[in-house]
Amino acid sequence: MALVAGVDSSTQSCKVVVRDAETGALVRTGRASHPDGTSVAPKHWWDALQTAIADAGGLDDVEAISVGGQQHGMVALDQTGEVVRDALLWNDTRSAPAALQLIDELGGPQAWADAVGSVLVASLTITKLRWLRDAEPENAARVAAVALPHDWLTWRLAGHGAGSGSTGLDALVTDRSDASGTGYWSPGTGEYRHDLLELALGHSAALPVVLGPSDQGPRSAVGALSPVLGPGAGDNAAAALALGLGPGDVAVSIGTSGVVSAVAPTVTADGTGMVTGFADASGAFLPLACTLNASRVLDAAARLLGTDHAGLSALALSAPAGADGLVLVPYLEGERTPNKPDATGALHGVRLGNTTPAHLARAAVEGMLCGLADGIDALRAQGVAVERLFLIGGGAQSEAVRRIAPSVLGLDVLVPTPGEYVADGAARQAAWVLSGSTQPPAWSSASSAETYTGEPVARVREQYAAVRDLTASRPV
Repeated sequence: MALVAGVDSSTQSCKVVVRDAETGALVRTGRASHPDGTSVAPKHWWDALQTAIADAGGLDDVEAISVGGQQHGMVALDQTGEVVRDALLWNDTRSAPAALQLIDELGGPQAWADAVGSVLVASLTITKLRWLRDAEPENAARVAAVALPHDWLTWRLAGHGAGSGSTGLDALVTDRSDASGTGYWSPGTGEYRHDLLELALGHSAALPVVLGPSDQGPRSAVGALSPVLGPGAGDNAAAALALGLGPGDVAVSIGTSGVVSAVAPTVTADGTGMVTGFADASGAFLPLACTLNASRVLDAAARLLGTDHAGLSALALSAPAGADGLVLVPYLEGERTPNKPDATGALHGVRLGNTTPAHLARAAVEGMLCGLADGIDALRAQGVAVERLFLIGGGAQSEAVRRIAPSVLGLDVLVPTPGEYVADGAARQAAWVLSGSTQPPAWSSASSAETYTGEPVARVREQYAAVRDLTASRPV
């Protein structure tokens, strides 16, 4: 029995799954935490990966590994392979002014959508490079290569980096899905835009080689069998691969961020910025809308009400649809879609009759789901087919979210058996690379899913739409 491993290096933790390459059967798992913050020293990811590997029983019997991970994070390396500064993560919004500058310099939002599939927001790597150029010019001058979190971990697994005695900057590899979230790689042409990289950073730098979906990377220096390394994937693309999504399928992921993504045969170029035109991990494309505020909206509401997630769910289900007019606009950490990095949250429609814990709990769930419903509408506006909804992520474990989602999202939702979808997608990619086949192995995390149904309740979306732009900016 050949074994493969998939890694999910996410914002909050590192997960490792070991699966049978042929059947996809789960053999064992491991996990370790990441430090909090929007700026993190990459060595913490490497340390967590080692802990998670050990927790999973090691990799000595594994023949292939792929790494899925959080997108966009800026890992800047000097000519010796040392990390120049702590990585700025996707949810670090300090580069929002840089995004606006770069948009203007290229000729506006549509120019960027045409060039790289996406209108720039603070999440994208290229904006962080411009921030580095202006805020830390000495560090910017040291940058010899730029990698993403999953690129850097794959590179370290191959035996490069700190303490290895090998700088190996030319050995950096990545994949289409993660490259498409940088702002300097075009999913339409499949090529880097080095001119845009230089526009942001002020000088050229080495970039990872972009591997195809089933291309073999280097051999790993970790594991007794020197397992082959796959190209890896961005977290949303890896989850789509795990779920076996095809045209018409949409994944609604409620994690640290909220993501609505769909597999599509053609690239999108949305000049409004609502939809980012990413590539996927199968050779197709992954148009995607992302909100900064998702499961942590539920965390905040539970904390405010002095309860846990089960208690919040019970409260929300005890209140009527629409919460008797109480609306929460949940921009608790600014927002990415719509692009309001300095926005704050707001509670509207407060009356004596709806100032109860149950109403607030319902408003929190509905407000979070309304933001995701706006993302689904944005996909449709780009001609993306929306036929089936898969609800995944930590937030999908809430009974209230599952039961309220159909009424807000406007379609039945399928909730697959809970799993580590990003790590599972990376493992499926590893099995694909190992097999040498033209198609990934026929195992999918969506083979068993529970369906939740409900009639759409139009007033929930309508009252949210009436107030969602009435938000203040955080004080400087």
